[in-house]
Parts: sequence; C-alpha cells; structure tokens
Amino acid sequence: MNLRIIYNIFIRDFRKQKKRMTLTIIAITWGTISIMLLLAFGEGLKLQMTRNQKGLGEGIVILWGGQTSIPFEGLGRGRRIRFNEEDVAYLKRRMPELKNVAGEYARWGINIRYKDKVFGEHLTGIYPCYEDIRTHYPQGGGRFINEIDMQQKRRVVFLGDKLKDKLFGGEDAIGKQVLLNSIPFIVIGVMQKKHQMGMYSGPDDMKASIPATTFAAIFGDQYMNLLIYQPREFNNMKGIEKRVFEVMGAKHKFDPKDEQAISVWNVAEGMKELNNILFGIQLFLGLIGGMSLLIAGVGVANIMYVSIKERTREIGIIMAIGAKKQYILTQFLIEALSITSVGGFFGMSISYILTETFKLIPIESEVLSFMGRPTVSLDIGIIVIVILGALGFASGIFPAMRAASVNPVESLRYE
Repeated sequence: MNLRIIYNIFIRDFRKQKKRMTLTIIAITWGTISIMLLLAFGEGLKLQMTRNQKGLGEGIVILWGGQTSIPFEGLGRGRRIRFNEEDVAYLKRRMPELKNVAGEYARWGINIRYKDKVFGEHLTGIYPCYEDIRTHYPQGGGRFINEIDMQQKRRVVFLGDKLKDKLFGGEDAIGKQVLLNSIPFIVIGVMQKKHQMGMYSGPDDMKASIPATTFAAIFGDQYMNLLIYQPREFNNMKGIEKRVFEVMGAKHKFDPKDEQAISVWNVAEGMKELNNILFGIQLFLGLIGGMSLLIAGVGVANIMYVSIKERTREIGIIMAIGAKKQYILTQFLIEALSITSVGGFFGMSISYILTETFKLIPIESEVLSFMGRPTVSLDIGIIVIVILGALGFASGIFPAMRAASVNPVESLRYE
C-alpha cells in the first residue's frame, strides 16, 4: 500500500472540506486538552496527598495505651495499659521484623524563651529514629538528636520550622540557647519545611523536641504518651499488628484479642485506603474528560461518512480496476486515525505547555499545598495516546467497512 497516495488523498479531502475538518480537529484538540488536564489535576492531587501523608511517616503504626475490656488470667477488666521505656527495648528484642521502635513523651504549655520572646508550646521527648520514621529532617547546618544525646541526656533541642520563625524570625537559630521552663537548651537543628496531612498531637512544625532520656530526667515522667513502630516490610501489616498485641499482651497481662487494651493507628493501611480513593478520583476525572473526547470522535465518524458519500464513484472506479476491499478499508481507517492524531498532537502539546507553565508561577497558597499542581506524567501520556488510538479506530472502522462494501457497478451509476 502506498502511504504517499493515501496522504495526498487526505490532503485533497482536507482542502475540499477545510472548514468541516478544521472544526473536527479542533474538537479532538479540545477533548484531548480536557482529558489531559483533568488527569493531570488528579495526578497532581495524588502526588501531593501522598507527599502530605508521608509528612506524618511512611509505613508506621502508632500505639496508645488503653483499658482492658476482657478479663485475663484472673485479672479484671478496666485496667489501664501504659507504656514505658522498657517496652521499646522489649519490642525490639521480641520482634526482629520491626525496623524501628520508639516512644514519645509529650507536654503542652511549656514556656520556651529566647531573649524577650516567651511562648507556651508543645514539647516532646523523642528517639533518634524519629528523623526517618517521622520525617524530622534537619535544615542545612543543623542536625537531629543522636544516640550520644540520648546516652548523655544532653540538653539539646530540635525546633519545628514555624516555631523557629516564631522565636528567632530571620535570625539563625543553630547553636543559640533557649530556655525551656527556665532550663537552658542549645538548638542543634531546625526541621525542614514539610506538608503534613495527618497528625496526632498537632503539626510537627510547631513542636520543640528533646532527647527522650533528657525529658524523663527533667520531668520525671514514668510513662510514655505513645509508642511508634515501623516494620521492615509493609506487605503484612495486619499480621505484624496481631503479633504486637500478642507480645505486649504477654508483658502487660491482657488478652491479645482485646482491642481496647491498645489503641492503634495504622498509617500504612490508611495510606492504602487513600490511594484507592485517589485512584477513584482519577478514574472519575478521566471519564469526564473522556466524554468530551467521545463527542469529538462522533464528529470524526460523521466527516468520514460524508467523505465516503462524496467519493462513492471514485471508490467504485478504484474497485472496478482491481482494488481489494482491504485497500479501501485501510485507506479510510488511516484517514480517520490521521485526523485523530493531528488533533491529539495539538491537544497533548497545549496541555503539557499549560501544566508546565503553571508550575513556574510562584504561587504560595494553602490550597496548593494541599491539592498540589496539575502534573502530566508518562502514564497519563500513554493512557491518552491509547484512548486516542481506540477512538480513531472506532470512528474510522465503521465508515471504512461501509466504503469497502460498496458495489462497483452500483457506485458507477451514483450521482
């Protein structure tokens, strides 16, 4: 088959039906822009929500002590379950499948003073692994709490970025001294700015954190507010959670099936549910955009039917001199795919330019920090190309089959 001949025929038809084909290509372009921008919005939302969710921590499970609701080994219901530092070492020892285990002390309304500024803020006593499991990453020039700080019970403090701005403004905080309830502490680091969608005791950017051992020594807290663990693998979160209940139940003397004994927030499972919701949103947005593209596909089919009607005699002559039905079928199918391809190319190009231009605009907004910016990914490009291909094929195959079924004798008498 000579593609050059088909190309020349396509250009000839375009000149004969310039207005009609131009409007059809514009419709395809607009439909492509619609579906790409909607999918790009869904992709941007997915990426931003995932990023915000990771601000709390990736693959972590948070435990709070509860109250027993089932009698166990002669002990009645209603007993308080509380965690201490021994539980951290106990879980590490008994459950090697856990990558990190940590505890957290917390107090609200702690006076934090720097020079003449005094604020009542949230203070936590935490472990060094919080840097990774709770994304407490320090800004350049600073560091996070380490094991030596824990062993020596150093009076060092790590500040959330908004708390640092509140205390120091534009001044560098690293190495400066602040007073926590009149006790001097040295600022060793400031948290990198992060978006945090989930939280359990307020945003991290407004907290001051000190080593857990220092916290216990100063305030004398016997019990921790919570425990956090992070497994090495995330594919068996429910099984690990069941194992944690068994291990902690053996230590604290409660029934492993007593779900009231320990309150659990499985962040990893919540992330799976969030991903399912975001996929549903993307699918819904894609269907809306696809409707615009479907209408444009009807326009392609209509213009192909008109073209066949106007070229009935031509088709009959071609078939009369020996052209096979396959040739006629392929010719019109390629024409339909060409129209769809031209419109799709313009639509995808315009969509990509719009989304990339929008990214360059420096807009600081709480809405954008939550919703994200439209993003065109490789997956979106492949999806749109597949949809355009299927649409072009569906729009061209039925007119092409009609053209291929023309009776040469009858067509020669057609006016």
